[in-house]
Amino acid sequence: MSTLSHDRRRARTKPRPRPHNPLAAPLLLFSAAAIAAAGYIALVLWPQWPDAPIAGDAPLPIVVAGVVFNIEPAAIRASVQRHPGTHDRVDLDYLWPSLDPPGTPTRPGLVAPDAKDRLFVTIASGAATLPIADRVRDIYPRYLAAEQSSAAAGLTFRNFRDDSPYKGEDLVFESNAPEHFLARCTRHGVSNHGSCMLERRIGDADITFRFPRDWLSDWRAVAGGIDKLLARLHPGN
Repeated sequence: MSTLSHDRRRARTKPRPRPHNPLAAPLLLFSAAAIAAAGYIALVLWPQWPDAPIAGDAPLPIVVAGVVFNIEPAAIRASVQRHPGTHDRVDLDYLWPSLDPPGTPTRPGLVAPDAKDRLFVTIASGAATLPIADRVRDIYPRYLAAEQSSAAAGLTFRNFRDDSPYKGEDLVFESNAPEHFLARCTRHGVSNHGSCMLERRIGDADITFRFPRDWLSDWRAVAGGIDKLLARLHPGN
């Protein structure tokens, strides 16, 4: 009798088999698929270093206002602009007279100590400004003084009036071909030793060149250098 009671107690304490869950297999398959997908996404999106470094002088295709420019990374002053693609503007500088990139860009907003030996270039959208040709025809004549002078062979100087928005500046242009070389220059003492700003437009992009006023003594070399650099930045122009 005691043996039968013992067997009955063992039968009652024996674990019962768990019921089969029909969703277990699909859940396992779904989990495995999710883990595999996450691994693939991580592999694709994880930053990859290039097998070989990109040459520092290889031009980058940079688009400003729908116009494509080929620009050496070492010429770009701001590191955040040193990548291909579309930009609102890019700021560049080149050694003068070699027109080589300086190598190590300066911090944005700062001018290198040897700025007198550099040509600074800004490429930006011209959508909000009149083309330089229109300003020369319609805007600047309202503010120019009547007299003109020729302080350098082949150049004509026109002073802006002191009651104009361009006080302290001169309009300087090639006497026989103003469309080729025309700049607004601050006078000596107004901006250190004076500086000049020459603009060109390609499509809807404005290209502004800045250089010391002292370079006007050899303005033909400046004009030729700007033409050469522009052809390098935008071949076929």
